Amino acid sequence: MKLPIDAFISEQKLTDYLLKPKIRNDKSKWLSYIGYNLANWQILENDLRNQVLPCHAKPTDKTQYGQTYEIIGELIGPNGKKLSVCTIWMTEFLSGITKFITMFPAKRTNR
Repeated sequence: MKLPIDAFISEQKLTDYLLKPKIRNDKSKWLSYIGYNLANWQILENDLRNQVLPCHAKPTDKTQYGQTYEIIGELIGPNGKKLSVCTIWMTEFLSGITKFITMFPAKRTNR
């Protein structure tokens, strides 16, 4: 299935969680390898929307808040390097809004 292209991607999730260096569970380091940083977070948002969201979404867990989905795809960063990523999304039961939850390097890609 495909998730809606207008899914909600929080600026704070990108800037304070993915792109901000952390002592533990730092995601900014591997994202910087393909050219993303705090100064260009809007490019990451755009690339998630245009490179990852069009890929097949696999339903995973159903929680009390909503249905979660996994999308595995390839992200081509601003510097042209590629990274296979696994993204997690959720469609909330109450609002019907689909939103971005997290991302990490994937072991495989959907082809």
